[in-house]
Amino acid sequence: MAVADLPIVLYHYAMSPYAQRVVWYLTLRGIAYSQCVQPLIIPRPDLARLGIAYRRIPLLAIGRDVYLDSRLILQKLEELYPPSAAYPSLAARTGEHAVIERLFSRVTTDGGLFMSGARLIPAEAPVLQDPKFIQDRADMMGLRGDSGEPSPIAPEVLTAVRPEALVEIRDYAELLETTLLADGREWVLNTPGPTLADVEAIWVLHWVVRMPGALPADIVGPGQFPRVFAWIDRFRRALEECKTAFGGERKSLTGEEAARVVLGAPFAEDQEWKVDEDDPVAKAEGLKNGAYVRQWPTDTGVLHKDSGRLVGFTRRESVIETRGADGEVLVRLHAPRHGFKVQRAEDGQSKL
Repeated sequence: MAVADLPIVLYHYAMSPYAQRVVWYLTLRGIAYSQCVQPLIIPRPDLARLGIAYRRIPLLAIGRDVYLDSRLILQKLEELYPPSAAYPSLAARTGEHAVIERLFSRVTTDGGLFMSGARLIPAEAPVLQDPKFIQDRADMMGLRGDSGEPSPIAPEVLTAVRPEALVEIRDYAELLETTLLADGREWVLNTPGPTLADVEAIWVLHWVVRMPGALPADIVGPGQFPRVFAWIDRFRRALEECKTAFGGERKSLTGEEAARVVLGAPFAEDQEWKVDEDDPVAKAEGLKNGAYVRQWPTDTGVLHKDSGRLVGFTRRESVIETRGADGEVLVRLHAPRHGFKVQRAEDGQSKL
């Protein structure tokens, strides 16, 4: 079966700005998908049906291949759905543009801009009045319930760090206003329409601009940064136009329905995967094809580790097979090498 004919299921929730990146990408390219909306906090039994312990959102299933981390998800969509009349391209077309695209991705994620945005959630926001949410996000940051440390999104913590976070967001808006957008271009690469570089550059700003009470208008607003705010408005309109052109809202599936769709499909990447045993990490960890391993992110969500048989380990990604109670393969779980750890485990430990 051609990849274009495989079902796509996006596991996400509406409040996740990381998930929005993927939703935007799929919308702008007109790639059809279904969604399985997840609860804001763990547990997420819909993912457990696939043998997945990973707690971050989003995850994207293409057939029986499941991809973790929005950066890897976007890269895979670029590869598996090459530009065509049906799927217009969003990718950079020159090396210079590709560097800009990649740098925006690094700045907004690894560079700490997202964390600055998260610190602007108003202390009085309804979600922050829920002790379960506060504890859940402490778990996300790797704090165990008995650690005695306050959650990084406890209202009193956010109030204390808000001024510095506001300065970081202001500086980023100023960077865009006075450089790429300064010449009056509509899109960051001076293209006819939005590209992946716009998605990478805009997502944190779009999130905090739309967050009630996050940004004082006299510090970060259209008066200070008219080009940036006009760009955000253009981006919203472009999304709405694409959403209308490609069929509006996507079908929602229950967890049981989504599992049937995913587990009943063939793999999207049916090539023979290999483990690069000469890779420095593979050598240090003794990673070999078929070894039982644990796989987990190293920045957030570190307490939730996936286990399975290693079937692929390349410069860019690791691939493990999750298994059900009967020992049958459920899905192939793909994680980026960057920001993830893979460690060999004993056979019995791999099922933890």
